[in-house]
Amino acid sequence: MLAQKLHLLRHNVLSFVSSRTGSDLTRRQYDVIVVGGGHAGTEAAAAAARLGAETLLITQKIMTIGALSCNPSLGGVGKGQLVREVDALDGLCGRAGDSAGVHFSILNRSKGPAVWGPRAQLDRERYRQFIQSELLSTPRLTVLEGSVDELLVSQPNPEEPGHHRVTGIRLVDGSHPILSSSVVLTTGTFLSGSLFMGQTTSPGGRMGDAQSCAGLSYTLKETLGLRVGRLRTGTPPRIVKESVDLSLAQLQAPDKQPTPFSFLNTHTRCKPEEQLPCYLTHTTPGVERVVRESVHLNCHIQQDTKGPRYCPSIESRVLRFPGRRHQVWLEPEGLTSDLLYPQGLSMTMPPDLQLRLLREIPALHRAEIRAPGYGVQYDFVCPTQLTPSLQVKSTQGLFLAGQINGTTGYEEAAAQGLWAGVNAGRTALSLPPIALSRTQSYIGVLIDDLVGRGVTEPYRMFTSRAEFRTYLRPDNADLRLTPRGFEEVGCVTLRRYKKAVSVRDGLQEALMALQSVALSSTRWREKLGNISLSENKSTTLNGLDLLQYKDVSFEMLASAFPECLSQYFEYSQRLKIEAVYRPHCEKQSREMERIRSEESLSLPSDMDYLSLPVSLSHEVREILDRVRPNTCDVRPCPDTHTCVLNRLFGYAKIKSVTHVFDNS
Repeated sequence: MLAQKLHLLRHNVLSFVSSRTGSDLTRRQYDVIVVGGGHAGTEAAAAAARLGAETLLITQKIMTIGALSCNPSLGGVGKGQLVREVDALDGLCGRAGDSAGVHFSILNRSKGPAVWGPRAQLDRERYRQFIQSELLSTPRLTVLEGSVDELLVSQPNPEEPGHHRVTGIRLVDGSHPILSSSVVLTTGTFLSGSLFMGQTTSPGGRMGDAQSCAGLSYTLKETLGLRVGRLRTGTPPRIVKESVDLSLAQLQAPDKQPTPFSFLNTHTRCKPEEQLPCYLTHTTPGVERVVRESVHLNCHIQQDTKGPRYCPSIESRVLRFPGRRHQVWLEPEGLTSDLLYPQGLSMTMPPDLQLRLLREIPALHRAEIRAPGYGVQYDFVCPTQLTPSLQVKSTQGLFLAGQINGTTGYEEAAAQGLWAGVNAGRTALSLPPIALSRTQSYIGVLIDDLVGRGVTEPYRMFTSRAEFRTYLRPDNADLRLTPRGFEEVGCVTLRRYKKAVSVRDGLQEALMALQSVALSSTRWREKLGNISLSENKSTTLNGLDLLQYKDVSFEMLASAFPECLSQYFEYSQRLKIEAVYRPHCEKQSREMERIRSEESLSLPSDMDYLSLPVSLSHEVREILDRVRPNTCDVRPCPDTHTCVLNRLFGYAKIKSVTHVFDNS
């Protein structure tokens, strides 16, 4: 059905739009222009359009919108939380994952539910089809095939902070400029991108696509004066499935019952019995030998450009950890695909040596390569130059999202794209920008880390980055974000909002029903049988208290008290998780409130930290002057965070300079 819908859309819309150039557009001005059709760009364009902004998405190839450039997977530890939060704000990737998933699993299941990582292996074609179908049927969203050569820059609005203002873009084909109130750049690896394979280098951001435009990089660096760095990444060769001896690898089955990413879905498109397995194998000493013998033929690995720490190339892993046995996951690329993706074998050596390396692994001893691996180096903008709304501090109307901000991963890009699109749309519609606190979401943690601390290597999300991860769980993202997304932000549809409110009210009723059932420990043991409840415990316990015990389930309580609890079976897992974490969340609430208070106290963008009459070290002054924090939550210097805050606040109080804090 989806394929049929997409075919009609392509016939009526896609072929029409892709055949047009910038000079053929029926309108010359939009509220928001999004540059780039990757994970950040698609979420940004959809979010801005949902907000009510007339939006133009410009991409080099319309047919690559929604393409999974590297690993065909979504989610994971930390990343799965981001996907569920993007979905809670009505983003696309969660529903796309449910439609395209072919292998679903919950990672970290041996630990607490707060750090579980929903993950799915995806069918590349199904994922691309879903994203294209959603975008091309979104009201107020136009898609144009083309390359952006430069940003149009004018004098800033004197009533707003900033030295420049972006007013639109100009395409490479030299057509008339396209004007807009806001521009979102989601260039991925295409910003001055270079491809590496062995000793061969060529311009580009992805193999098979047109090279990136130097004009855009020039505008950012020379016209706008932004600090730009250089990062690298890579992708492994794609292996013909029939050439692999899977009997020599360890089978990894999916979960028997797939867990959807989206709160709107109760099941996935792929039925449980249709799921595909993954396979685990390992490197051998022969792999290390090939890596060492080919270093002199690998210019990408010899350079000191920073690559991803948590997804390094096999060359980096071997050279950094010699003599170790490294995991290699053989993952399917789709239900009908004849390829396998070797997770853990990203490499940039010459193609003939890639084949030789693969065949050093027993399961791959007859492997054939369909497409060789390669490396990419690209420019990124130091993200401390952004506000929490992901707008460039010095440039009004310019927003950045995705790898251009120094991150790695589809999920991190999608989360930034959604939030940049939201704020680009709000700016275009003359609404104030809006921020997410790190106490409210993993998206808030991600953005706060980027704009407050910057990056020295590609940034990846982990649950360990969130101080309040017992509250920021994957199970409650809808309750945390959907009401705000509808009531305050404006990016959530009424349908999703009504469902979230219904779930919230149902859970609240169930919690009250649990608390209404109170018995002594003796009576509980009589009711439930052999449970690990201390016989010396003399206090009365209610149902919510008892649900905190590991060997007590909601189903057990509902069986004992069917008249008041049986109607809430649909919430059983969520109630169990809520009961387990509620005491800890209540203890953390004071610290969360303190951080929210700090985040609400804004600092002026022109504050002179170098001459501020406050007792601060020269080192701290330099950090504050360079990063220029937006609020009193001064995280760029975490070791001195508390004293910096106290002294800044004290200065404002002593001098009675209440205007220093916009919201005080």
